[in-house]
Amino acid sequence: MGKSKPIVIGVAGGSGSGKTTIINSIIDELGDYDIITIQHDSYYKDNRHLPFYEREKVNYDHPDALETNLFVQHLKELIAGREVETPIYDFTTHTRKKHGERKKPAQIIIVEGILIFVEKKLRELMDVKIFVSTNSDIRFIRRLKRDIAERNRSMDSVINQYLETVRPMHLAYVEPSRRHADIIIPEGHNPVSSHMIVAMIKQHSKKRKNLVKESKG
Repeated sequence: MGKSKPIVIGVAGGSGSGKTTIINSIIDELGDYDIITIQHDSYYKDNRHLPFYEREKVNYDHPDALETNLFVQHLKELIAGREVETPIYDFTTHTRKKHGERKKPAQIIIVEGILIFVEKKLRELMDVKIFVSTNSDIRFIRRLKRDIAERNRSMDSVINQYLETVRPMHLAYVEPSRRHADIIIPEGHNPVSSHMIVAMIKQHSKKRKNLVKESKG
């Protein structure tokens, strides 16, 4: 046998919970490892066939808004050691860009998204599942700042979307999915939790390498 199978880490949690902060902390601590990240929200369905005002009305916090089958397919390809081209989603126009992003296989694959634990076929591909649990007020404020600064949204549109879809879908799908997590990190970034996650990843990596050595022996 050749290289050991990559370790797949899932990082879920509500919008604005601090998932990216946790991921960056893990990547910093695993400096010597070859790591890639793949985001579920890159796989929002392309709604360019709809008028813009209709695209704005789509419930982007419901599992049906995402092309999860393609996401699972791409993740399986990466696990098998094959390169993929992931979509790039434009949140200002609610469409996918013409060209995607090439992702090469790596020792560690970090999967990020609010709904990644909802889908059983996605959970089954993960070795470690992390849920970032953060107070709803903090999550809303972070989302409001991000959508205004990065996605050219108005304050009213962000608030309306939060009340109409984000909050209800969080309660219906995101929050219940935390029961599938191996580790729950409270209130965003937590150095102790990060160290524990890194130790777990290193343990998984060591086991995989030992299995490869044994198979060669």
